[in-house]
Amino acid sequence: MSKRVLVLGSTGSIGQQTLQLVRDDREGLSAVGLAARGSWEAVREQVAEFRPEIVSLDDPEAARALEPHLPPGTRLLCGAGASTRIVDEVDFDVAIHGIVGAAGLAPSAAVLRRGRDLGLANKESMVIAGELLIGLAEASGARILPVDSEHSAVFQCLRGEDVARVRRVHLTASGGPFRGATEAELAAASPERALAHPNWDMGPRVTIGSATLMNKALEVIELHHLFGLDAERIHVVVHPQSIVHSMVEFVDGSVMAQLGPPDMRGPIHHALHHPDRGETSLEGFSFALFRELTFEEPDRARFPALDLGFRCVREGGTAGAVLNAADEVAVAGFLEGRIGLADIPGLCCAALDARGETPEAQDASSLEGLLSADAWARAFTSEMLGAHDSSRDEPSAPLAPEQ
Repeated sequence: MSKRVLVLGSTGSIGQQTLQLVRDDREGLSAVGLAARGSWEAVREQVAEFRPEIVSLDDPEAARALEPHLPPGTRLLCGAGASTRIVDEVDFDVAIHGIVGAAGLAPSAAVLRRGRDLGLANKESMVIAGELLIGLAEASGARILPVDSEHSAVFQCLRGEDVARVRRVHLTASGGPFRGATEAELAAASPERALAHPNWDMGPRVTIGSATLMNKALEVIELHHLFGLDAERIHVVVHPQSIVHSMVEFVDGSVMAQLGPPDMRGPIHHALHHPDRGETSLEGFSFALFRELTFEEPDRARFPALDLGFRCVREGGTAGAVLNAADEVAVAGFLEGRIGLADIPGLCCAALDARGETPEAQDASSLEGLLSADAWARAFTSEMLGAHDSSRDEPSAPLAPEQ
């Protein structure tokens, strides 16, 4: 069955892998829309190959550079919000959404309002506004098809099952590049070392999140919203090989798992072809990869970010929006060399603590209210980074209040 695909974030890791799958399956898939922030040279190459009906660039200067290179029949949208407007102006069956960060929330909502399938790799959308997005999907009949490998695994294991009969979901984590590191090694970690993930090829935000386990904390929140699971039914387990993408344990003790090589094209392919299983040349079972599968509990003392995800599930409201925004700012600060890797959880914890005393960070009843909480958390965390910059000569100056 042919499908018309809209790629949101076409120049990023998810977008490029999606287009590779479209390239490999020209008979059934066509890329009818491409959306990116800038990177007009990369978009120019994609447009020349896939000839989409519409392409959008949020950066007006990049759009002006691209426009002379557009082939006949391809229309250009540009400026702030272009990646949301393209959702309403192109006819598509499924959107694969790989935009990173809170910027992906508006396009997610737009896809669901149109009643189209949303292949969601932008976990931040669910972290910030999961309850509202689930409501939009139910109202329009749209389907949210998880593209995070772990959530795709749970989605596949639950096919035809009753979520009420789930005892626990075991959300797997690779442990990142510092799984066996000491606290001193974590404190001294460089951005280059933190970006060297042992298994996955991902963008900087997600890769740094893997190094701190903050990415897994966000996935806990996403899992809660996608499948209606409370914190007590979510268990994170470190699985260094990244072959078992997650497991579902049922009330009768049975455990179902979804396995595969650590390749994001697998969950993307599943979302593109759902509810069918399209043929692919992607690798399946391999003796070399599957011969040793190990599991261990995460070290919450060395990786305190993980508990912040469970805290947000329990607190609800704008907690997810605040955590995500604080982490985005903190990760940027780490990559700029302003703070250490181990400082990121403290900044995020401080933002969550301050949220409870801040009226403008409390409204979770609308997208506008959630984005207001997001903006507050960014300003709060930026202010804390600025305070840290001004006190760099004082080694003992804390980044966050003592807990």
